[in-house]
Amino acid sequence: MLSAPPHAGPSSGCSAAAPPGPFSSTATPAAVAPAGTSAPADPRRRLLLELGAALLSGGVPVPEVEEELSALGQALGAPDIRVAALTNGLFIALDVDEGTAFEPVGAPLRFEQTAEVLDVVRRLRVGELDGRRALEALDGIRRTPARWPAWVSDLGVLPVGVGICLYLQPVAANVVAAGLGSLVVAGLTMLARRVPLLRPLLPVTAGFLVALLVLAAARASLLDGPLRTIVATLAILLPGSLMVTGLSEIAAGAANAGAARLVSGTVQLALFLTGVVAAAAAIGMPTSVLADVQVPQASWWVISLGVALAVLGIVINVNVPPRAIPWIVAVVAVTATAQITVGTSDGPAVGGLAGAVTAAAAATVAHWLPGGPAWRVAYLPAFWIVVPGSFGLLHTAQIELGNAAHSLVTAASAMFGVSIGTLIGSVISRIPRPTVRR
Repeated sequence: MLSAPPHAGPSSGCSAAAPPGPFSSTATPAAVAPAGTSAPADPRRRLLLELGAALLSGGVPVPEVEEELSALGQALGAPDIRVAALTNGLFIALDVDEGTAFEPVGAPLRFEQTAEVLDVVRRLRVGELDGRRALEALDGIRRTPARWPAWVSDLGVLPVGVGICLYLQPVAANVVAAGLGSLVVAGLTMLARRVPLLRPLLPVTAGFLVALLVLAAARASLLDGPLRTIVATLAILLPGSLMVTGLSEIAAGAANAGAARLVSGTVQLALFLTGVVAAAAAIGMPTSVLADVQVPQASWWVISLGVALAVLGIVINVNVPPRAIPWIVAVVAVTATAQITVGTSDGPAVGGLAGAVTAAAAATVAHWLPGGPAWRVAYLPAFWIVVPGSFGLLHTAQIELGNAAHSLVTAASAMFGVSIGTLIGSVISRIPRPTVRR
């Protein structure tokens, strides 16, 4: 499933000699290299290129990758390191007089692989790993197979869709429709994996088939409020986290990377909406049927059950490391409580902001505690619960209904609420672990 990205070749400029340190006990100065030959490539640069490509493959935002690599470069004895990361690769030079090397981003890493890469970064930072062992660890991470077959991971969308529907539209008929639609999504995902040419068509096809199923049930008067059921079923495929990450990167100054993610997410969302609207047209129903209607108000135990099922589905779908599951459950429980409580009284935008900040703070505390996971490992699952619950994508779907201005403002406020919360969370995650003096 994962192929190691190609190594960057020697740069065209003069390469600095590899200093003694984590890779070797001796170094050959560039000044004594044989005539007509170039100095050997600095192994520190290779390590940083491999680490940066792995972090980008795991979906880490560009500003965080640049900051992490700059800190590691200085720790490895390269105070003048220069790093420029993009969504599809990164440039690194260890010195102002050294040629710049480029490393493309390879295939996306699974969630548990990204967790292992973050652990390698941590161990490098505290001196538990040297450079050679870190490169061996990265190679082993790329080659590690998933703990269960891909089809098992794909079936994780079933509890996610049912769980989110339980707190978006807690009606038995809607929940059943969400379960059936989730099976359709799982089948399409498996098919797209076997036939890569079909992957670009996954958003529009999934939107069309799921909406067709739910709207057909609504036309037969089997359920009400189909929009929330459609969103719950498609939540695991919707590009909410991609768009929020893009907005966060733009706010942090990485305009190129943020704009690329934002455009990509917007196109994917447009494809989903096209499929949904096409289904309404195919079944002969007006688009007014996609109005945001919540039939009943979910009770606390239904919401708790829905969140628990959604977390279970995420654990299965992204191969969450077993040792991180209890921490993730605790962070998600705190996050969902804060988001639902605040969102009920102050609206989805403030609720999304509160949820994102709470998730960041809880993940930071979990990271500080003994045996706690990396901050991003604890934060991301909670963030995936926050985005559908912010209802930003839900209101975006109503732009087709004619009240585009109000829907667009509502969607933008919800998404920006989560984005601002993510930025605040990024600051919280950088708070150093408190130490107790004896």
